Amino acid sequence: MAFAGGQRPPAKAIYRPMRIYFTRHGESQANLLHEISNRGLRHGLTRQGREQAEALARRLKGRPIARVYASPVLRAIETGILLAHRLDVEYEITDALREYDCGMFEGRSDEAAWQGWQTLFDAWVLHHRWEQRLEGGESFYDIRARFEPFIEGLVRQYGESDAEVVCVAHGGLYWMMLPLVLKNVDAALIAQYGLDYTTCIVAEAYPAGLFCVEWNGRPVAAPKD
Repeated sequence: MAFAGGQRPPAKAIYRPMRIYFTRHGESQANLLHEISNRGLRHGLTRQGREQAEALARRLKGRPIARVYASPVLRAIETGILLAHRLDVEYEITDALREYDCGMFEGRSDEAAWQGWQTLFDAWVLHHRWEQRLEGGESFYDIRARFEPFIEGLVRQYGESDAEVVCVAHGGLYWMMLPLVLKNVDAALIAQYGLDYTTCIVAEAYPAGLFCVEWNGRPVAAPKD
């Protein structure tokens, strides 16, 4: 078909949804010590943890990343700063991404402490006893109260654009919270795919909500509209 002046009609715009990259921190000294360390600035990344963060930065290089957000726990801060530096963007520390507080077992590595941790995990995941907490720690409701509004805020802030942001946080937090904010993720999928160091979970914002489209390189089915 011919067009006046030899011009073609404008191509239809391609919709590019806003993206959030949910990534876990790199390996830390606390991981090697097998210590519950979910507060403050005690345990930074190991050399391998820094290498893992560098590899993730290379994977994200060239993406239109607008900002990096990180948990205030040292291993996540160091991962977030390294990513922000390599991607040449600003970073922000937010308590919303902090690992859940284990109260009286903070700083411990003994069998009794980890048994307490497992009991709490099972209470939430298996028995849906959301109010359960360790003495001095957080309940599932406490974590949700800081995490879910933060993610909703990111979608409000960036959802009308094709911007992409990175959230650097923790395995426990993601296990509990991602099924709340990602429409097509549940505990079974997390158990299948895992949450190793610097695992990167890609979520896209659609009118129906946030959907996971990729889990550490593996495609995950998402809406077609």
